[in-house]
Amino acid sequence: MTARLRDQVGGSARLRVIVLLACVLALDSADKATVGAVAAQLEKDMKIGNPQIGLLVTISTVIAALATLPIGVLTDRVNRIRLLSAAILVWSLAMVVSGASNSYEMLLLTRIGLGAVGATATPAVASLTGDLFPAAERGRIYGFILSGELVGAGLGFVVSGDIAGLLSWRYAFWALAIPGAALAVIFLRLLPEPARGGQSRLQIGAENIQDAIDPDRVDAGEQETIENDDEEEDVVEQEVEAEAIRPHEHLVLHEDPTDRSLWWTLRYVLSIRSIRVMILASALGYFYFAGLRTFAVVYVRGRFGLGQSAASSFLFLVGLGAVIGVLVSGRLADRLIGRGHLVARPVVAGIGFLVAAVVFVPGLLVPAFLGSAALLFVAAAGLGSANPPLDAARLDLVHSRLWGRAEAVRTVLRTLLEAAAPLLFGYVSILFGGHGSSFGEPRSSGPAMGHALEYTFLVMLVSLLAAGLLLCLRARKTYPRDVATAIASDHATPDLEDA
Repeated sequence: MTARLRDQVGGSARLRVIVLLACVLALDSADKATVGAVAAQLEKDMKIGNPQIGLLVTISTVIAALATLPIGVLTDRVNRIRLLSAAILVWSLAMVVSGASNSYEMLLLTRIGLGAVGATATPAVASLTGDLFPAAERGRIYGFILSGELVGAGLGFVVSGDIAGLLSWRYAFWALAIPGAALAVIFLRLLPEPARGGQSRLQIGAENIQDAIDPDRVDAGEQETIENDDEEEDVVEQEVEAEAIRPHEHLVLHEDPTDRSLWWTLRYVLSIRSIRVMILASALGYFYFAGLRTFAVVYVRGRFGLGQSAASSFLFLVGLGAVIGVLVSGRLADRLIGRGHLVARPVVAGIGFLVAAVVFVPGLLVPAFLGSAALLFVAAAGLGSANPPLDAARLDLVHSRLWGRAEAVRTVLRTLLEAAAPLLFGYVSILFGGHGSSFGEPRSSGPAMGHALEYTFLVMLVSLLAAGLLLCLRARKTYPRDVATAIASDHATPDLEDA
């Protein structure tokens, strides 16, 4: 399996970098999933209800949203590897304190430190991906990296849920702190800071990361491979030229934007129409995913009468659909671009959201266990498939020296909606008949399938429907000229390579 993965991504150096970046996203996702996995134990031990469980996820996500913009500025100006390592260490320490909390208030306070990875991971991973991999491959590469987010959520459900069932919820938090601290050290030792602006592309077939990203160490025998990579990287640009797409002249940058103010960056990024649409679509997708992730275990236990371990395992298997969607969609979008379909990335992402919105309905309503599982598997694949092409598309839309801050702008809105989701899902479920610690149990006055969370998940599907329509109807029209503008900006700053 390792050999096949190595062949798929283009060599050992690339595989190691992808695994490291995927692990960063996995940590943050595992933490949020763990709260949902141990919700029943927390409710019983601390005598709290569903809104309080939602607030535990909400508070760390809000902190991440508030910290993201300044972190985005740092991402474009400082060593990203050291920044990420420091954030992971803070996260690991907060996990240790979380497990030692003796009150709900103390547990809530520890969630503040857990916003560190949430604020740092997305801008830094996006910036590093843009610098290390060529544009023609970013959808496929993002698929591998984002699989870490989903695998992390799955492990949070299964491993943390099992640990909580065997020992207690405290050990579920402590168990995550150990790999977090290890990752911080490994990150510093294995991954050097790459040069910005595409000078440190990871060459196909490279075995050593340092050699792969250092242009001064490339020997003559590798030159042909590098030239081939450069040709692949120009696929998007070639398509723009072939269709004679004109840029928005008033948005073309003629100077290196590295030292521009945060306020200027905010105004510039949000002046790009495709960015605005993609920010909103991405935020709506994560909004639904956050609510689903927080309460899925409780929902499955109430609907199918499963125990903690069985419910976690069920969700892990369903979540494999999301992993498949993530791995397939990025590759599909890249291939379509190579065949002349420049708008493939936003369109593939939009179709993924629409498929998820449609298939989730019967998946939540079908009474048969196996039938429901199969439909939820497909819906999860649709939900997961939206992210790789969408993340790759955003890198196509701004100057390379703005990747960190542009992703930070997107992350702020995304995390605000993501933060609101657990709390909002919790309160809406109460309106549909959910009760404190019996969250997910059938309503006494409703039909047999009238679970409070079932109705909540169905109502909230409007967010996925809106995200899909925005991408398919709006971004499809604005995307080509905005990509042409970003390409023109990169060409208009020829001194970037010497910066």
